[in-house]
Amino acid sequence: MRLRWTPVPADWADGVRAVVPFTRWVPWFAAALGAFSVVLLVLGLTPPGVFGVISAAVIAVIPFAAIRHAFRGNPVAGRTVTADVDEHSVRMMTADGSAYSDVVLTDLTGWVETERSFLLRTGPSGFHPVPGRAFDTTEDLDAFRDLLTRTLGPAGVPPSAP
Repeated sequence: MRLRWTPVPADWADGVRAVVPFTRWVPWFAAALGAFSVVLLVLGLTPPGVFGVISAAVIAVIPFAAIRHAFRGNPVAGRTVTADVDEHSVRMMTADGSAYSDVVLTDLTGWVETERSFLLRTGPSGFHPVPGRAFDTTEDLDAFRDLLTRTLGPAGVPPSAP
């Protein structure tokens, strides 16, 4: 199976949310802090209320800004990627040949499927995102999912788990 896609920062953000549990709580924490700060403003406590609203906004933006910054700082992040998938590996290469990764499926620590991507886990927080838009057909997408399930087990479960 041959895949092709151009990575975008949202692919990385999707992966970070899936593999780093804390990041899923950041928007909720920011919303709670913002709501509490609005209450302070309503009660007439302007300085702490303003500080809280600004802090909530900063907390909400930091993860996305960090991901976008890391994406832009990576020399191959925005380049078109092609991947050849077989029963044993996923060989990814940028279209211009500047980067190459040979991901052996049995070396992965697991996989996760999100709404937009398959995340091939390489360790506790490492992953290779393979976005759904890389697949030409639904059949290819289903075949990839089946391959990962056969090789690594169900999504989200490490291969060594009982």
